[in-house]
Amino acid sequence: LQTPRKGESNYSTESTYLPDPNKQPSKYAYEMFALIYTPIWIFLFGIIVVFQLYEDFDAFTYNTVLGVLALPLVLQPLLFPSAGFNSPDKNRSFWERYSTKANVWIAVYSFIGNYWYTHYFYSVLKAEYTMPATRLNNVPICMFFATHFYFTTYHVFSNVLLRKVITTYEAGPMRVVLFAGVILVFSYFTAFMETLSISSFPYYSFEDRDMAYTVGSAFYGIYFFVSFPGFYSFDQEVDSGKPINMWNTVV
Repeated sequence: LQTPRKGESNYSTESTYLPDPNKQPSKYAYEMFALIYTPIWIFLFGIIVVFQLYEDFDAFTYNTVLGVLALPLVLQPLLFPSAGFNSPDKNRSFWERYSTKANVWIAVYSFIGNYWYTHYFYSVLKAEYTMPATRLNNVPICMFFATHFYFTTYHVFSNVLLRKVITTYEAGPMRVVLFAGVILVFSYFTAFMETLSISSFPYYSFEDRDMAYTVGSAFYGIYFFVSFPGFYSFDQEVDSGKPINMWNTVV
């Protein structure tokens, strides 16, 4: 049902998961850095959960630990702008760097999700955080820190999948259907797996856990329906002389 994408010489173009390091070096460097850091934060986070180290955490410890796990992503544009992959960001001012704007984009979207959209789970599913925490709008601030590295990984992986579709098949109605289908499936998968993985954490509870896994995941997945394609198309021309500014990043 899909037509392989053709190049100028009528041969199939390269089908790829990652940005072209020659045409999109800024995105390539950012995504590679995030992909390398992802198994590191998962491993460290897993140790905390498996060995129940959180049992000795107070509010300050939660903020510190989750804040530290987010720091490599947050500080990379400032302290390591090349990202280890010769990103052009090293030659840009801090606020013009793609990695800076990507971090701000994720942070803004995470803030909205934590301090507005999360209240669906509070009101409908009767979700509740019961660990000691510094709170804003009744949501632990440490969850905002955790969401930053969670969402960075989610959105880089969604970029990988959506880019594979775009670079593999010719534009047309069937590619649009496949593109939308990938967003739909990966959104639900991401939401369900996060809900399932957090189920072992005793201080985040639901009144009806089965409903949280099924219906709750579906509603959570709606949040990604917008953000996955949005982040994929975000600042696409940063390396072509048409970058977006910080104001447009935020709004």
